[in-house]
Amino acid sequence: MQWLWYILIALACLAAGSAFGYFYRKNEAEKKIGRTEQYAQRLLDDATRKADEQKKEMLLAAKEEVLHLKSEADKEIRARRTEQQRSERRLTQKEESLDKKEEALDKKRDALAEREESLDKKAEEIQRSLDEAENIKEKQLAELERIATLTHDEARQMVIERVQKEAFHDAAATVREIESRAKEEGEKKARNIIALAIQKCAADHVAETTVSVINLPNDDMKGRIIGREGRNIRALETATGVDLIIDDTPEAVIVSAFDPVRREIARIAIEKLIMDGRIHPARIEECVEKAKKEVESQIREAGEQAIFETGQHGIHPELVKLLGRLRYRTSYGQNVLKHSIEVSHLAGLMASELGADVQLAKRAGLLHDIGKAVDHEQEGTHVSLGGELARKYGENNDVIHAILAHHNDVEPQTVEAVLVQAADAISAARPGARRESLENYIKRLTKLEEIATSFQGVDKCYAIQSGREVRIMVKPEDVTDEGTKILAKEIAKRIEKEMEYPGQIRVNVIRETRSIDYAK
Repeated sequence: MQWLWYILIALACLAAGSAFGYFYRKNEAEKKIGRTEQYAQRLLDDATRKADEQKKEMLLAAKEEVLHLKSEADKEIRARRTEQQRSERRLTQKEESLDKKEEALDKKRDALAEREESLDKKAEEIQRSLDEAENIKEKQLAELERIATLTHDEARQMVIERVQKEAFHDAAATVREIESRAKEEGEKKARNIIALAIQKCAADHVAETTVSVINLPNDDMKGRIIGREGRNIRALETATGVDLIIDDTPEAVIVSAFDPVRREIARIAIEKLIMDGRIHPARIEECVEKAKKEVESQIREAGEQAIFETGQHGIHPELVKLLGRLRYRTSYGQNVLKHSIEVSHLAGLMASELGADVQLAKRAGLLHDIGKAVDHEQEGTHVSLGGELARKYGENNDVIHAILAHHNDVEPQTVEAVLVQAADAISAARPGARRESLENYIKRLTKLEEIATSFQGVDKCYAIQSGREVRIMVKPEDVTDEGTKILAKEIAKRIEKEMEYPGQIRVNVIRETRSIDYAK
């Protein structure tokens, strides 16, 4: 029974603890709810207070904004009122000025009306005077016709004819003066441009011949070059296409050939054989092949150097090779490649002075004689061949035209073509640039004098300046001043038709009138 009591006591304690815990938790929960309600009430009070404060601030800001807008509106109204007052004052002033102008115009209108009346009266008086003058003039003309026995139309025709003659004479004198002045100024400017171009371009001139002399270390080398029964010299001449002249000249062998490329190949091959010392047909063929390759390399390098020197890039490689071949061509002793480079520089300099296309002029000047690289291999003039080559390798039509026109085969149509023609003549006419044999030189001078003296009215004729000028004295009784110009043109045309010469020839016709009297 005792343990039953213990259980009951335990249950009672448990029930009492549970009841105590329940009431304790309930009390704590009520306290927490009370605190939460107080905190929520404080938050609500704070929010209400802040809302009231913000409401007051917004009301104040709105009132301030209203006051500011009101003051701005007042300022704008005052400004507009002031501007309106100023406009009204300006309108009033304008009205006053317009009124004054209107009064002035009314006064001027009245004055003009008065002047018109006076002018009408004067016009009537003048018309009466003119009528009287016309009557007097008719009476005078009738009296003059009676005295001069000429009608009015006949007298007018005489006056017109006299005035026409005087006008024609004055016009002819004026034309001659203008032509003379224009010619002098044109020649002066042309001389300045050409002199400036020549001054800026000072090119060297290399005179080539048709033979090359090879120095030998000793005379015994001649026998080795000839070989047994002449086999070595025959092999050399066959492989190179040149003539070897071995004569009594000490320690020298002469290579003769019209083709300078073959002559250069032979010269290089012989020098290689002399340095090597082994001279026999097989070695000769080997050295000739090496010399050909070396000359081809030199030709290509010469063409590239010419292009670099003139600044003309983009030229077809075949044209570059042909340019290089001009290094071994001569014209009247003048190296054609040097001549082409000089023409390019001269044409470019003159084009820059005249405002023409400098690059086009230089390119055409460089390629103008390109046909001379093949004219000994193909039929045709170097001008036509040069034009065909330029067209074949895609050159500009203006460049082709300049090539075709540089010897007047076609009429020059562009400024650059004329400049290339002039530069070609300048380069060829430069002293020392070209040379010719004494026999040809004398024949040319004689032919010049024969052509000049064959014309009627020529008294004396002299070829001077190494054949660059022919000076002609005419008989003043047979040739007039105007006739000298016609005679000079005819002689120049005949020289161009019948002669071949480098550069140009100046035809100078001189007419001298002498008046002689004696003091007794």
